Amino acid sequence: MQKIAVIQISDAGVNIAAVLQRECKAQTISRTEVAPHWHDFDAFVFIGAMGICVRTIALLVEDKHSDPAVVCIDSLGQHVISVLSGHVGGANDLTQEIARLIGATPIITTQSDNAGLWALDTLAQHFQWSVVKGDMNPCIFAFVNRKPTALLIEIRDKGTNYLEKTRPDYVTLIHDINEADPQKYKLLIIVSPFVHPTPEGLPTLHYVPKVGVVGFGLAHQAQPVEQIYNDMNAAFVAYGIYPCALRYCTIDVKRNEPFIGMLEKKGHTVQFFTAEELALVETPNPSDTVQKHVGTPSVCEAAAILGSNHGKLVLPKIKGENWTAAIAFDKCHLKVSLARECKEGAGHIEIVGAGPGDPDLVSVRGRRFLEQADLILYAGSLVPKELTECHKPGAIVRSSANMNLEEQCALMKEHYDKGHLIVRLHTGDPCIFGAIQEQMAFFDRESMFYHITPGISSFLAAAAELRSQFTIPERTQTIILTRGEGRTPMPEREQLHLLARSQSTMCIFLSASIVDDVQAQLLQHYPKDTPVAACYHLTWPDQRIYRGQLKDLARIVKDNHLTLTTMIVVGEAIDNRHGLSELYNKHFTHLFRKGD
Repeated sequence: MQKIAVIQISDAGVNIAAVLQRECKAQTISRTEVAPHWHDFDAFVFIGAMGICVRTIALLVEDKHSDPAVVCIDSLGQHVISVLSGHVGGANDLTQEIARLIGATPIITTQSDNAGLWALDTLAQHFQWSVVKGDMNPCIFAFVNRKPTALLIEIRDKGTNYLEKTRPDYVTLIHDINEADPQKYKLLIIVSPFVHPTPEGLPTLHYVPKVGVVGFGLAHQAQPVEQIYNDMNAAFVAYGIYPCALRYCTIDVKRNEPFIGMLEKKGHTVQFFTAEELALVETPNPSDTVQKHVGTPSVCEAAAILGSNHGKLVLPKIKGENWTAAIAFDKCHLKVSLARECKEGAGHIEIVGAGPGDPDLVSVRGRRFLEQADLILYAGSLVPKELTECHKPGAIVRSSANMNLEEQCALMKEHYDKGHLIVRLHTGDPCIFGAIQEQMAFFDRESMFYHITPGISSFLAAAAELRSQFTIPERTQTIILTRGEGRTPMPEREQLHLLARSQSTMCIFLSASIVDDVQAQLLQHYPKDTPVAACYHLTWPDQRIYRGQLKDLARIVKDNHLTLTTMIVVGEAIDNRHGLSELYNKHFTHLFRKGD
């Protein structure tokens, strides 16, 4: 949280000052205290005339990279003005925040903000990127004056998603540094952990996201630590990777080594793994010597892979005089066009949960992948086509309804080998009664990168549409997700009548066609008057929900001609409001303040 000082010039601003003290934890100081505390606060907020504000700070202003933010509010609270350090110091953001708090009009004069352009000088700070040193001013001048700009993105993270989504029309997304022609462009922006030569005569701004993990091994009490650190960094640069893109990890027996202490003093965090954890990781360069000394055949490669969430090893083991190192990237950060460090032409497959049916119920991340995909392969019989209408121009959108597994995999492999982003769009949450297991087995066999974006399951949609809380204090605290035994056999221990013993809230998928058997098994343990709901096509335009009692479940399903796309819910939690106020008053009184 920012440390903010408030300078109240007149009594008229007392209420505004009180709001800032309460909401922003601001500290009130006098005008004469500004100079001696100029570097003790992140921001100064004047409440009063702009002239007084300017005269107070005039002799204190030095440089936008070191000056605190300064904001001025008129004493009636009608306008909030960003005065100093708008971008780098955060005055523009603070101006917007205060304006929202007090219902005022924000006044910001920064050209890029008013034009809706990226603030190049604060992107790194906002997304926790590093910046390759260079003169940023020519880059900012070219950008705010809308000069033709090339944008090279070689990884994927929150920041690059933002850049792609908000890219101005004069910014061209390129896929290779060789496309950055100084005759065509007046500015090059790079977002990449990889070293690139700067094209001659083209102002270049290079951001480096921290998306890599370096796993390292050390000789016992290895010295000198600064030399090791410098040698490692020089090796990484020689292999084309910026050290500032990397986090560190190693085996836990090295926790007290001098090199670890040096890393921590430099502000690096180090993640540790046990020998047992490292030994489970398959690596390309195992060592009998390492196995003999620390109990695992690999330290640096295994640590890099584990630290990157079982990611892609982009730099296998390299050796220094008394150290080893390897680098891996989490696959979720790998840009689909990135072929330099990965397999040539490698793409990416994102398995996306579509939600229960309503196109608005896909996740923000899932929607973003749909907007970026080169191929969308959606489960046409279960997913509404409207979900795919956000696709980018030129994207291929195919339904898999009439395709077998081999045809689906072949199509995805074809696009994958072209370096494309493929979205495999599945209904609900693909991890619950989905059909992704066979596809993932294929991806694994072919060493294809893939990731899963979870969706919203239909059981959650059922709770929402039934306006029911499926867990009720002192009544039921368990939700069972299951299905009846149809063509797919159920394990004996998971037969419905056994699960019914708990009388929990039960959500039964894919079982409308065997409703007689479902009802018979449930009645072995649930009372016959237990509430049930048959929910057809949840959140779709033709959604229908039928409530009743368990003894009538089969009749409800049959009389209304409900099909396999029906969720059956059983349990006393359905529509249950009884006794909740008493329970909450009894057990949760500590959550309420006196007088609420």
